[in-house]
Amino acid sequence: MDNIRLILLFAFAFICLLLYQAWMTDYGSPQVVAPQQTGEVVPAATESAGVPTASVAPGVTASGNQAVPATIGVTAVGGKIVRVETDLLKVEISTLGGTLQRVRLLDYQVSPETPELKFQLLSPMMPNLFIAQSGMIGSEEGKAPTHEAEYQIEQSEYSLSEDQDTIDVAMAWAGSDGLKVTKHFIFNRGSYLIDVTHEVDNQSAEPWAARDYAQLQRTEPTDQSRLTTYTYTGGVYYNPEAKYEKVDFDEMAEKGLNVDSTDGWLAMIQHYFLGAWIPPKTQMEHYYTNSLPGPKYLIGSYSPSVTVAPGSSHSFSKQLFVGPKLQDHLVTVAPGLELTVDYGWLTVIAQPIFWLLKKIHSWVGNWGWSIILLTIMIKALFFKLSETSYKSMANMRKLTPRLQAMKDRYGDDKQRLNQAMMEMYKKEKVNPLGGCLPILVQIPVFIALYWVLLESVEMRQAPFMLWIDNLSAKDPYFVLPLIMGVSMFVQQKLNPAPPDPMQAKIMMSLPFVFTIFFAFFPSGLVLYWVVNNLISIAQQYYITRKIEQAG
Repeated sequence: MDNIRLILLFAFAFICLLLYQAWMTDYGSPQVVAPQQTGEVVPAATESAGVPTASVAPGVTASGNQAVPATIGVTAVGGKIVRVETDLLKVEISTLGGTLQRVRLLDYQVSPETPELKFQLLSPMMPNLFIAQSGMIGSEEGKAPTHEAEYQIEQSEYSLSEDQDTIDVAMAWAGSDGLKVTKHFIFNRGSYLIDVTHEVDNQSAEPWAARDYAQLQRTEPTDQSRLTTYTYTGGVYYNPEAKYEKVDFDEMAEKGLNVDSTDGWLAMIQHYFLGAWIPPKTQMEHYYTNSLPGPKYLIGSYSPSVTVAPGSSHSFSKQLFVGPKLQDHLVTVAPGLELTVDYGWLTVIAQPIFWLLKKIHSWVGNWGWSIILLTIMIKALFFKLSETSYKSMANMRKLTPRLQAMKDRYGDDKQRLNQAMMEMYKKEKVNPLGGCLPILVQIPVFIALYWVLLESVEMRQAPFMLWIDNLSAKDPYFVLPLIMGVSMFVQQKLNPAPPDPMQAKIMMSLPFVFTIFFAFFPSGLVLYWVVNNLISIAQQYYITRKIEQAG
């Protein structure tokens, strides 16, 4: 019966609401993390022929406890600023450690209302600090350029000209004993990937043992809206053994990460965007996390120690990705990086939906029309199933007078009433649960599309038409939710009326309840449901009239 179908809908919505409230209770407010060490601990490793044997990293003690230095100051990294602009990125690098302290994505605006203001992924400003640090650590303290070392550079402005495909930003550091390190940042046209290299030139009289490291440091964001949606912001890492693993801020504060791996990467995710350090594929790296007062959180990796002989040189390299989670692009950057587009437990449904949406979008050029056409395709795919369901409901509608007569006859004798109803259903070959099937099929599609809209940067700020300029945000004037509520009301009129008066009142209130519930959903999702309802109304009206005319 259709009332069962609507009860299922209501139950689904109510469960979602309860889960959301439970999540907000446990995780809605950022926790205050107790202050930890702030000074850098650089252990003096036991040496044999100048090669350290302790497996320690910058800010990592021999016991494995990290104490990476906090960023200097609360609103700035420090040092002089080097500005770099490519066709995709606008970057600020500090000469203090060569820290990337500010990155703007030139193809992504903050909001449709301010197209000139570009989205800033990295920032040195509290309370939403997010920076990328890298450096080197030697066997003796102070004899390597960490992310607190001061570099020298001759040029402070770089811009990719029309006849250029690459920019090489080189910073120099010199030790007192003849050791020289040149830090290169190489930017390429059409790429969000930055090659970061430390070139070591050992002109001293002694062999020099060192390793390079790279880390992302950030605070838990305070500018995220959690009123109606939740998307993961935090650390992740990937390797062939563990595959894709999340390390949230609480884990960084409590137990940390301590993993050795090759062919992997580590990242900080911020909704549609991410920063990721990618070590050389065949190189064994140690992944670590840490938390600092603020609180600030770190995720990073360091390489094995390498000894550079006197008069020799060596290059240490890593890559930094700072950009949007474009799935087709992420696949080409590093294995598994596309997994940062996380559709949750319905990925198996969400991935084909996104693929089909992209195909449709390549034909029509508008994500709103793509959602409408996708809805039509889904309805066509399940046409026979819906037809069977609507026939069952139409037959139930014909039986309504007989059901009412039975209710009058048996009164409060529920057992005899239910027995008589089951006999009638069997005789008339009507399945009272036939109307439930379409909604049960649609629920996984509905949830999968919800995550596609929330997770796919391609859908971010995607306009449709008229007042809807962002399909990933709620309808600003609540027009679509109102249309959806009206469509639900019309659907109810096409369905057999519940025999119980209280049940009928509950059913009549559901369009109002769902109008409020959907008012805060992404408008693209509400658009899908509105189109789905309108097609269902047309299909149900046609089938009902056809059966009624046939007698």
